[in-house]
Amino acid sequence: MPRIPSAINLHKASKTLTLSYGPDEVYHLPAEFLRVHSPSAEVQGHGNPILQFGKINVGLSGLEPAGQYALKLTFDDGHDSGLFTWEYLEQLCLRQADLWSEYLDELRKAGKSRDPAESVVKLML
Repeated sequence: MPRIPSAINLHKASKTLTLSYGPDEVYHLPAEFLRVHSPSAEVQGHGNPILQFGKINVGLSGLEPAGQYALKLTFDDGHDSGLFTWEYLEQLCLRQADLWSEYLDELRKAGKSRDPAESVVKLML
């Protein structure tokens, strides 16, 4: 049975979602992290994930429960199709550092940037 957070707080100014599983277990998930790890088909690509880039400025504009099993997050770039199950959210909390590091590696390998106003050019010298 998945663990359900005891408290969920959306901090629009800091663009962070805070999940508490008790007084000593609190996780702060940045909107950009959640956006690039959205469980939606748009991001997950039906088993072939599509690298998200240029999302450094994205924020969360809302959240709502999806039945008893998930949260529907709405991002200010219009993305709102992913349902974050309790199990998936817990995995994002527990694996945040590793997932973020892997994401940054994928961006670097693809020559992409977190900043939508920046283009990465590889020179072959």
